[in-house]
Amino acid sequence: MREENGQKRAEYEQIKAEKNLKRLAYDLREDTVDLICAGKAGHIGGDMSVMEILVELYFRQMNISPENQEDKNRDLFVLSKGHSVEAYYSVLAEKGFFSKEELHRTFSKFGSKFIGHPNNKLPGIEMNSGSLGHGLPVCVGMAKAGKMDGRTYRVYTVMGDGELAEGSVWEGAMAASHYKLDNLCAIVDRNRLQISGNTEDVMAHDDLCERFRSFGWHVIDVADGNDIDELHAAFEEAKTVKGKPTVLIANTIKGKGSSVMENQVSWHHKVPNAKEYTQIMEDFKRAKEAF
Repeated sequence: MREENGQKRAEYEQIKAEKNLKRLAYDLREDTVDLICAGKAGHIGGDMSVMEILVELYFRQMNISPENQEDKNRDLFVLSKGHSVEAYYSVLAEKGFFSKEELHRTFSKFGSKFIGHPNNKLPGIEMNSGSLGHGLPVCVGMAKAGKMDGRTYRVYTVMGDGELAEGSVWEGAMAASHYKLDNLCAIVDRNRLQISGNTEDVMAHDDLCERFRSFGWHVIDVADGNDIDELHAAFEEAKTVKGKPTVLIANTIKGKGSSVMENQVSWHHKVPNAKEYTQIMEDFKRAKEAF
C-alpha cells in the first residue's frame, strides 16, 4: 500500500510540474511580447515557437543555474538560432541570471548589453550566436572536449529549420556522428517558416528525420514541439542513447499562442500594435486558463 501511495504521489507531482511549466511558458510569452514592445524590435514569431523547448531545458532538463556557472560539469547550451534572443533573455531572467527590470528597461536601447542576439558577456550565455550555422559545429567541439576531459556535462543546441540550409550544419552533424558524441543533443525548431517564406519553398528539407539518420544520428520526431509532455519524454529518451548524438525534430508553430500570429510569415520580425497586443494577451490568458 505504501509503495502504491508513493507511486501515486510521484505521478501527481509529475502532473503538477508539467502544468506549472505549461503555465510558465505562457507567462514568459507575455514577458517576451512586453520586451519586444519596449525595445521596439524582435523576432517574435520564432520566440513563440521555441518557448516550450527553452522552458523544458532550463527548468527541468539541464544542470545549469546562476549558482553553478563556474562548475566545469555544468550543462552547456547554445541558441544557434540567435535571433530568438527575446525568448532566451526572458527564460534566463526568470531563472535568475540577471534582473528582469534591467532587461525590460534597457533591451535594444543604445549602449545596452541586452542586444538583439545572444551576448556571452551576459551571465548564463556560453556563446555569441546569430550567424546561422555556427551553433551545432561549436557544440560538437564542446561535446568532444567533454569526452576528452572526462566531464559529465551534456551539450544542447537549438537550431531553426531555415538554418539547416547552411553547409556547416551538416559538417557538424557528420563530425558528431563520427566521434560518437552521445553527450550532444540538438533540437530543430521545425516551424516551417523563415524570413522569406515557407522553408520548403526556400530550400526544401524533405524528410528531416531520414536526413539526420543518414548522418548517423538518433532521431526523435516530436509531433508537437510546443507540448511540454512530449518534449519531456523526448529529452529523457535522448539521455539514454549511447554511441551517437541525438536530434529532436520539434514540430512547432511559428507565433504559437495567439491567432494573430500563428503560422504567419509576416510575424517573423514584428512589433504588435495596440489592438494586436490586446488580442495576443487575451489569447495567452485563455491558454493559461485551459491548463
